[in-house]
Amino acid sequence: MNRDFVPFAQLRQQPTIVVDSVGLGAVLTLAHWRGAATPAPLRDDTSAGSALRALHHPATPGLEAGTVTANHFDVDGFVGVWALLNPALALRHEELLRLVAGLGDFREIDFAHPLARHALQLVCWLNAEEKARFYEPFGAPARRRREDEASAEKFEWFLPRFASVLENPESGRAAWQPEVDRVHAAVARLQAPPTQRRVYPEIGLAVVETPAPAPYYALFGPTAGSDIVLSVYEGRRYELEYKYTTWIDLESRPTLPRLSLAPLAARLNALETSGRVWAADGITDTGPLLRLTGKKLTKAERYADPDGRPIYASSIAPEVLEREVVAFFRTGYAGIVAKNYWTWAEVKAFSQ
Repeated sequence: MNRDFVPFAQLRQQPTIVVDSVGLGAVLTLAHWRGAATPAPLRDDTSAGSALRALHHPATPGLEAGTVTANHFDVDGFVGVWALLNPALALRHEELLRLVAGLGDFREIDFAHPLARHALQLVCWLNAEEKARFYEPFGAPARRRREDEASAEKFEWFLPRFASVLENPESGRAAWQPEVDRVHAAVARLQAPPTQRRVYPEIGLAVVETPAPAPYYALFGPTAGSDIVLSVYEGRRYELEYKYTTWIDLESRPTLPRLSLAPLAARLNALETSGRVWAADGITDTGPLLRLTGKKLTKAERYADPDGRPIYASSIAPEVLEREVVAFFRTGYAGIVAKNYWTWAEVKAFSQ
């Protein structure tokens, strides 16, 4: 059937499928957001994955709706919307589109996968054109615009153009090449000495010790399966981040609930003598960061790559910092069993 995209504000004007969002009046929700009303058979790690599953279940109630919407623009949501508008082509490229959505949302990909390079090209094309023609992710408030309204312009530009780059990535080379080259160079650096990785699977923590910050696609790629990343850089520079995998309802594996990072920040401040202060974002942020503060970062700056923001030197030695981080999570997660589909009420209760 033929479907059309409509801006989110038009959700209640006709029966509409909502992708990667939630909204009153949706006839069908296809979102991995925590607590979203996605039908159980269609649950997936990504919202695009739920949309692709829906295409395999054409009798799903609500799928007959003629309009589709989302309340923001990002890679995962866009792929889900596009798939519902182009079902035959989407199913033909399903494996690739799943990689694109996962890389866009979780910044994770196995670069040994035969479709990894194509997926990276598509994500980088979307990123580059979005920034060049519109504004960066989470950049609407700085322009005094509402994301649910401003993002409609992005959908209207990308929807008719995505198929040509999907089937012929060379057509988008001018846009994707710079970021693809930057990511591949960083991947090569992170695969070589002196970079080291340590994993603490019982607490979902991956430690990446490497000389300098790198793009997320290179940094997070090898950390798939871990939900917390501690980045340790030369010069006693550190960042700790809860990945987006703990903000959504991850379908493929159980996770531990987020803990408030405020007590860990307080412990590190007791050890810190540099004059800077450790601070952390709240647990409901899409990707809470714990870091030494300087100029307050905007959400857009925190979402952007680590190599694009200042990371300050600490007085704490790397081995001491890692020990404190591991001890904090081991204590916090003692007696908690990982599971699927935590509610926000449960997460907040554990955090307290």
